[in-house]
Amino acid sequence: MPIPVISLSSARALHLAAQGLLSPIKRQACPDDVVTAIDRMGLLQIDTISVVARSPYLVLFSRLGDYRPEWLEQALASRKLFEYWAHEACFLPIDDFGLLRHRMLQPQGMGWKYSQEWVQQHQQAIDELLQHIAVQGPVRSADFSAEKKGANGWWDWKPEKRHLEILFTSGKLMVAERRNFHRVYDLTERLLPQWDDDVHALPEAMAQQQMLTRSCRYLGVFKAEWLADYYRLKRVSPKPLLATLLQQGEISQIAIDGLEGEFYVHQSLAAELALAEQGKLKSTVTCLLSPFDPVVWDRRRALELFNFDYRLECYTPKEKRQYGYFTLPLLQRGELIGRVDAKMHRKQGVFEVISFHLESGVKLGKQRCQDIRQAITRTAKWHGAQQVSLGDVPASLAAEWGQGWGVPSPQPSPTGRGS
Repeated sequence: MPIPVISLSSARALHLAAQGLLSPIKRQACPDDVVTAIDRMGLLQIDTISVVARSPYLVLFSRLGDYRPEWLEQALASRKLFEYWAHEACFLPIDDFGLLRHRMLQPQGMGWKYSQEWVQQHQQAIDELLQHIAVQGPVRSADFSAEKKGANGWWDWKPEKRHLEILFTSGKLMVAERRNFHRVYDLTERLLPQWDDDVHALPEAMAQQQMLTRSCRYLGVFKAEWLADYYRLKRVSPKPLLATLLQQGEISQIAIDGLEGEFYVHQSLAAELALAEQGKLKSTVTCLLSPFDPVVWDRRRALELFNFDYRLECYTPKEKRQYGYFTLPLLQRGELIGRVDAKMHRKQGVFEVISFHLESGVKLGKQRCQDIRQAITRTAKWHGAQQVSLGDVPASLAAEWGQGWGVPSPQPSPTGRGS
């Protein structure tokens, strides 16, 4: 049977379908949609930068539209989700605790996130901290004495913060909830009293195979080289697994017009693949993406699949930045067409577009201009803004939009959005 050949735009649409970005949600989001969206992506990366909404909130907004960010914290506090190191620090479905448990039980392989030397040097203090939590209940890092600035000008972590991070990485503590986005730690055995490592934890090799298999579904369309990054797997070869999945019918091989290499599509997208082969699968979503959205977090994949050369510049000296501090990729109907450097000014109620850069060759027709303005307006409204202000934008947009516009019917700004 010949291998199906699909267009590059169809391949992009398949990936966006897998990620929940094929078409906008047609109803008002509800709390269960938060967990459903994370189930669909597999994980939700955490980041604390808040010039606009913090990354996990923005990733969900791209998929759910207007929703309440506190639903994410509620899902965590009710044990529908948990936090751990997956792609990076992530929210994950609680059913996947066993998938990551081997990392907790072998924390020496977690790099900078765990230090056996620190544990040996501070074993008594760590044991006392665990006993304190066992007796007194959950704690935050803020419950302990303040950090102080060292001689080098950097803030020194207080010992308790390091202890908590190490106990979290080694699985003795979990994040019970977040308060103002700060972690609240409690004993794993208290939060998951039924958990038994001997019964529920997966061996590392089995867990890695499951992670690779799940990555096939989360990516939707993929090549072998893209799989390991999703869960940050090291020293694994996906190719033997792909041969098995092919034989089992879990995936099928495809060719993508204009791209070299062996590509596959997950069987969960069989209906979408049939449309893609006919050139009928189209994405209708236009939105701003977080820099830590799964669609763009693998910079190599974003370049290959979307021809989008993206780098986050928040750690680049200001004078060396090309696009801005925290640029948001702009997804428009299946294409990454530009990047927006934005900032939410909460006190003033202004969503500022500091700069907007289009990708080379992107033309601004009537539909595209309308889509872009609507996407910015929706994002500003969700942030609680009353006004959009424009800085450095393409001349044709500046001529049409002026210095900005008002945002209709602003909503009260929930916690965790902007600065």
